[in-house]
Amino acid sequence: MHQFLGKWITDEEFYALPPRNVFFRQLERVKLDCSEHRDRHILFRRRFTLVKKPADAKIYISADDYYKLYINGSFVGQGPAPAYRFRYNYNVIDLTDFLREGENTLAVHTLYQGLVNRVWVSGDCMHGLILDLLADGETVLSSDESFLTHPHTGYRELSTVGYQTQFMEEYDASAPEVGFEGEDFDDSSWHHARLHTTADHILAEQSSKMLTFERILPKVLEKKGESLFADFGANYVGYLVLTVKGRKGDKIVIRQGQELLEDGRVRYELRANCVYEETFLLGEGASTLDQFDYKSFRYAELILPDGCEIDSFFLVARHHPFSLAGGLRPEFSEDADLQRIWELCVHTQKYGVQEVIQDCMEREKGFYVGDGCYTALCHMLLSGDDGMVRKLIDDGFSSSFVTDGLVTCLDCAFMQEIAEYPLMMVYLILWHYRLTGDCDYLALNYPKVKALLDCYRRDYERDGLLSHLDKWCVVEWPKNFQDGYAVDIKEGKVCEEPHISINAYYIEAVRTANKMAEILGEPAYRDGQPLVDAFLHAFYLPDRHLFRDGVVEDHVSLVGNVFPFAFGLCPDTDCERAISHMLRERGIHELSLFCSFLCLVGFAKRGENGVIREMLLDPESWLRMLREGATTTFEGWGRDSKWNTSLFHLTFSYAAVFMRDGIDLRQLFA
Repeated sequence: MHQFLGKWITDEEFYALPPRNVFFRQLERVKLDCSEHRDRHILFRRRFTLVKKPADAKIYISADDYYKLYINGSFVGQGPAPAYRFRYNYNVIDLTDFLREGENTLAVHTLYQGLVNRVWVSGDCMHGLILDLLADGETVLSSDESFLTHPHTGYRELSTVGYQTQFMEEYDASAPEVGFEGEDFDDSSWHHARLHTTADHILAEQSSKMLTFERILPKVLEKKGESLFADFGANYVGYLVLTVKGRKGDKIVIRQGQELLEDGRVRYELRANCVYEETFLLGEGASTLDQFDYKSFRYAELILPDGCEIDSFFLVARHHPFSLAGGLRPEFSEDADLQRIWELCVHTQKYGVQEVIQDCMEREKGFYVGDGCYTALCHMLLSGDDGMVRKLIDDGFSSSFVTDGLVTCLDCAFMQEIAEYPLMMVYLILWHYRLTGDCDYLALNYPKVKALLDCYRRDYERDGLLSHLDKWCVVEWPKNFQDGYAVDIKEGKVCEEPHISINAYYIEAVRTANKMAEILGEPAYRDGQPLVDAFLHAFYLPDRHLFRDGVVEDHVSLVGNVFPFAFGLCPDTDCERAISHMLRERGIHELSLFCSFLCLVGFAKRGENGVIREMLLDPESWLRMLREGATTTFEGWGRDSKWNTSLFHLTFSYAAVFMRDGIDLRQLFA
């Protein structure tokens, strides 16, 4: 672990601000006014001299909320991955190829977003930068008040999109700070940085990899009337880069989207509650667009003023490093439709996973625990890299400072609690062990699993059933896929009635803890049989061989029966046959994000690979996405599956879990 000599530095606006607490229980309904400090682009520069070119040079660097680093005018990298302040990430970057003998220039573009959302822990007034630069083992530069700083005046807020997720901005290429990263930039009017007097971050090296970047050229680039239209061939996550010659003050309107309208124009008013329209003000001569934040898009449309000439135009796709570690199962590889589904999922995982596992790439950008468990498992199986699984588990348990029952969306200031999500993380820990054999990591997490389950037992278990939950139960999402689930599970209230979904999740988590204990040679966490007995007594309808949703009505739903089928809670073969028949008759397309995965798990546990194939080839599921032109998995089976469908949503890429060659699914999910 690196011990920083550098100090947290910031500018005049932030240096004396006390931290704002943004953490609370969801039902406390605390409202925070964070309007006074938002969308702050703050720049730093420092010239320094090296007596010789180092043979080895590294920089240890972090910023709150985010940074982009330049050395001698060249872009080096960006980060850090979102984290809580008591275990805040720093990055270690090799600078050997960027430094030279003599004078060097370090420049950093930082962003304090200031919004309370699912992206960062922002809104807390804790902007800052910290770094140490080492050359041949000696510290040659550390952040302090000798650094120069200035706000970047070239970014102007136009609007926010999604759930206060990000800003749409106007970028002014004539702003005096443009080119700040250059060696010859005149910073004589800049002020010295200030030490952030209340910064209390505890730093830890980022365990996950830093982002990688790809230049994507348009597959189609053509004029359409007054507009320049570009199709990059698929959905990506990243930034547009264009260089334009024109008159100072000329304005280009930039519209980006994931699909086209009937008239062939870009649908920049996304289904996912984002309006991707921004403006670019030109300077004299050649102007280059420099967008800081990213978007999810396939198409771009530029409305150009007269006389503009485009010199270059491309997309920079950003994503977690990805290399495919395994292929499609041989028995699936000869089916063209299964091949297309596989490729859809692989592209989604490769270009969708960022510094964290996010659900959707535009509306929320949230590190959600629940669907993130399935997405992270898929990423690990496809890439062979368990970094995203570890980050989710580590950061999930880190959220216990808010509540020992953990929160829903990690490393951010948006407070939400969903009851089943932490229980799903328990299974992910065991899946990780079964895939890696890493007993040390299992042993590290087992006490945390017990503490989590102790919390659920203390707060919610009554007579063997969970009830009176002050956490939202999703069950299935969106609501139109809940099949009339007959329990009041509305968000923002206590759910008093015991119901089948959360109790099935709970029993499986307790059983999983017992499996962990057996692997580690420890006594069982607890006897799970009384929980099973209470579950069957409360929910099983023996005359129908099916389960009801709650304890008040005898309503039988498709989603309600997925849980006992997946978690081995069917009391006899008649029940298993009845649920299996229901699932096959109605089809996986009548389930959605959470129950579809468990449906496939249930058949995988029974070795019914033919049924898995049947489910994957349901014409109204993944094949429907493809018929509707998907290049990344949707948030539902079709564009109109919900009122704000994301067309770049990672969760349904988990189909690849059940298609990956060399994985014993029965052993993985046993």
